[in-house]
Amino acid sequence: MICASEAQHDIAATLGIKTTRPVVPTWANHEYACAYIYPTGTIRLSVKQLRDKASTDRYFAETVARRGARQKLEGLGQYASTTDDDAVVVNKDDKVLVVDVQGLPARFGIPADTRANVAESVAATIMGCWTGA
Repeated sequence: MICASEAQHDIAATLGIKTTRPVVPTWANHEYACAYIYPTGTIRLSVKQLRDKASTDRYFAETVARRGARQKLEGLGQYASTTDDDAVVVNKDDKVLVVDVQGLPARFGIPADTRANVAESVAATIMGCWTGA
């Protein structure tokens, strides 16, 4: 899903730039994660799988609160929010997606865009190919 070759291709098309290192997924504590490493920065993607809706809702709310809620987003999962550190957090079914762009410069991609917009674009790209999105 977030680290698969289809996602890598779609994210490269969205951002206009390819990674400089292989995208290597990890799985620990019910979290699937990977880093997209570029010449000038890194995007970290993770999906936490939880046991039920209540746990998922709680984890989403805690993650958004910890990062500083900025703005609710419509059309991504059941709930989505931008955060003060330019991340996007999405609640979908029993999973929570985090698009962390703190490792990017203030403007990134071809054409260059803000970190916040890059995070939203990547989240929309992931959710567009997420089965049942």
